Amino acid sequence: MQMRPFARNLLATTAAVTATATLGSLATSSGSAWYRRLRKPRWQPPSQAFGLVWTPVYALIAYAGARALTSGDDRAGLARALGANLALNAAWTPLFFGARSPRLALADIVALDAANLVLLRRFLRADRRAGLALLPYVGWTAFATALNASIAARNP
Repeated sequence: MQMRPFARNLLATTAAVTATATLGSLATSSGSAWYRRLRKPRWQPPSQAFGLVWTPVYALIAYAGARALTSGDDRAGLARALGANLALNAAWTPLFFGARSPRLALADIVALDAANLVLLRRFLRADRRAGLALLPYVGWTAFATALNASIAARNP
């Protein structure tokens, strides 16, 4: 792998992932009265766990994206798939917290799960390590989907 293209791709994917993470953190209001009143499952992690998990997961997305973009044949297609994925990712927090709609957020995260599988397949084809680095993201969003579905079911 050449260093210059990888470094350029890493800069681009880091910027895109940072924008996604920033939007998510700005839209989160887990301390709001609305959120505190929601009925949540006992297995929900404490609020501080989300930042502790998302930070390395976002770093892995940026790294995986840079590897795939550097190694893959269809760079434009990979970039579009990653961009669409990050857009779905970024939409979840404003839907859940901003619109106060666990159901709309659930529809978004189910679409994100599908986009994750597409992205995983494409990254694995482009660069095996890129695909493997994406696995924690796929797993974490699957867990987040289950949590979102539980909250939506408990709060009609």
